[in-house]
Amino acid sequence: MTHPTCPACEADVPIPDDAMENELLACPDCGGELEIISLNPLELDFAPEVEEDWGE
Repeated sequence: MTHPTCPACEADVPIPDDAMENELLACPDCGGELEIISLNPLELDFAPEVEEDWGE
């Protein structure tokens, strides 16, 4: 199985078998926070920045 690549550094990012859409992952090479945008087809993008009012 091919892994999707990190949009920042192009490294392969392994996806857990039980992964879900919108799940957050860290790139094993650069440590960037990524979000699973879609499972079919498998697509990653940068995770959204935390906003000040989150959790209120």
